[in-house]
Amino acid sequence: MSGSEPMPVPSAADPPRYVRTPTIRFLASIDVDRALARADLAGSIAHAEMLERVGLLTADERAAIVGGLRSIGREIAEGTFAWEPDLEDVHTNIEVALTRRIGPIGGKLHTARSRNDQIALDERLYLRAAVRDLAGALLRIEEILLRRSVEEARTAFAGYTHLQRAQPITLGHHLLAHFWRLDRDLDRLYATARRANVSPLGAGALAGSTLPIDPTGPAARLGFDRPFENSVDAVSDRDPFAELVFDLALLAVHLSSIGEELVLWSSAEFGFIRPTPVLGGGSSLMPQKQNPDVPELVRARAARVVGDLVALLTMLKGLPLAYDRDLQEDKGPTFRAVATTLETLGALAAVLDGIEFDRERIRAAARDPQLLATDAAEALVTRGVPFRRAHEAVGSGTAEVDPAGRAPIPVEPFARRSSPGAPGAIDAQIALARTRLASRAESLSSIARLVAAVDELVEEKGT
Repeated sequence: MSGSEPMPVPSAADPPRYVRTPTIRFLASIDVDRALARADLAGSIAHAEMLERVGLLTADERAAIVGGLRSIGREIAEGTFAWEPDLEDVHTNIEVALTRRIGPIGGKLHTARSRNDQIALDERLYLRAAVRDLAGALLRIEEILLRRSVEEARTAFAGYTHLQRAQPITLGHHLLAHFWRLDRDLDRLYATARRANVSPLGAGALAGSTLPIDPTGPAARLGFDRPFENSVDAVSDRDPFAELVFDLALLAVHLSSIGEELVLWSSAEFGFIRPTPVLGGGSSLMPQKQNPDVPELVRARAARVVGDLVALLTMLKGLPLAYDRDLQEDKGPTFRAVATTLETLGALAAVLDGIEFDRERIRAAARDPQLLATDAAEALVTRGVPFRRAHEAVGSGTAEVDPAGRAPIPVEPFARRSSPGAPGAIDAQIALARTRLASRAESLSSIARLVAAVDELVEEKGT
């Protein structure tokens, strides 16, 4: 077509055309990305509202589109929506269904929008809801750990390094160590959600639009902090998913550490945990066995999430800007990592809530006099002996393992360790943990309100 020839204007009655290739089943992502349906509907409603504000839709057209989208949303929620695999993805399924319901007006919804910025938007809305669910499950475990730490705040416990008895602490102090690890995981999830709270809608395929669109409107309507800064970056950025899966991989590693300790503590060699069905089942052959199946699977599931992270990062490696079809593969690893982590958190919460500690076995291990070797060396230091000489004297057996000279070993040697963050200062640590939990719960409420607002956008009655 030459520059002097007018561009043909298609009739409003022309049906949308969707190419069905012989490789459609290879290209299709509907089995995975249909999980984004609710986010897709919310983004489409916000987009339609913006198109009306800038004059690209009439009020009646917007009402018809929004009403049609909400009816589709109800069917999806009820499980009655007829997904068509040959339509490739969630976006096309919804758009085709909309056009069939309301006629050619449905074809106006995709004005000034590409599947590239559409999927980027859906993923960020999904991430927000995923963080809400993950944070709620993680807070549950933190609450259990804190409660059990308070119960065992003064239960003498042998602290370990290299799986060897090392120094006296308390069981509560040890459990709080896991609390603070998981709290950092929660902080990372919140930080990921904050960084991801930028709307890519309006970036189009990669270069925005010649039409008078306003990306700030949909961004505000969907609870984002702001719209994108660069259209090419907006459609290609998968940092939010990469960060989320990294957060979950590290969380899974931390959970595997708890699982490992539960396996050890429930063994006859340790005996720190009494036998209980909450840990798992028995042997098919040996009637005396009760295996720690749940902690073992908690330990093993970390491999899945780490694998999902490797898959995602490997897929992203070396991709040129802006959008490439490779990015279709970002959802599988992310969705799997979220599902695996949620399942693991739920199972581990039940175990931590239900186990019973054998305090006598725990205290017996804590009475090992070798745990006080460092105390004895430090007692010599207070008498002016250089630490290295004191260390050698205690280690060689020429000085008695007795932190107070000839005085009897104290009943609660952990209480002598009252430096900040040490077991003897556990009351201050518990108070700080309670404050932190309240703050984390408030942050979760803020995210939950944003998710609820998007849900209400899809469910809102009328137009």
